[in-house]
Amino acid sequence: MNDGPTALRLIKVTRVFDQSGETLEILRGADCAVSAGELVALVGPSGAGKSTLLHIAGLLERPTSGSVEIAGLEVGDLNDSGRTSLRRKTIGFVYQFHRLLPEFNALENIVVPQMIAGVSRKAAGERAQALLERVGLGARATHRPGKLSGGEQQRVAIARALANAPALLLADEPTGNLDPKTAEGVFAVLRELIAETKLGALIATHNLDLARRMDRVIELKDGLLIDG
Repeated sequence: MNDGPTALRLIKVTRVFDQSGETLEILRGADCAVSAGELVALVGPSGAGKSTLLHIAGLLERPTSGSVEIAGLEVGDLNDSGRTSLRRKTIGFVYQFHRLLPEFNALENIVVPQMIAGVSRKAAGERAQALLERVGLGARATHRPGKLSGGEQQRVAIARALANAPALLLADEPTGNLDPKTAEGVFAVLRELIAETKLGALIATHNLDLARRMDRVIELKDGLLIDG
């Protein structure tokens, strides 16, 4: 782990589901920390609970027990409104499928989350264009998602995740739907942006080659996180 400020810390996090009267224990006391500027791979077999862990880290789901800290703030006492506000300002998400809004072009997809956060239309547009330039898509700003390739769509999704200058980036299989060459390009952009912005990033992936090229690998196994 780097010596910088902590972007994410999970302390003894558990997540238990009641399924048809049976207890299903997904997380059994998971501990981890991701520092600012650190790119961490989260690996583990399908069904191990990686998406559940990301949802908890991203304040989309509450743990059964344990503590979650985002950028040094313990979030356990926050109500739903407070969690939504903190998530909007400090966390960016990238999914396996880009989840871009099909009725908006690339620029507008990056403008929307900024305006929701209270940024003016002009300032949001300027930042959106700058981010598109940074991911190599400045000339594609007016193209809707359906007119972009899979790799281009995912690069727009990365730019959108960075739109509000988050402290933490969470990604769930961000290259899982791409061919190897395209995945390599998307990963390169992601790594460069994380290094430049100094945010902390936790990336769930089944691609062990990519995982080994990140700063650190943690494995989710039997409900616990193990440094690899």
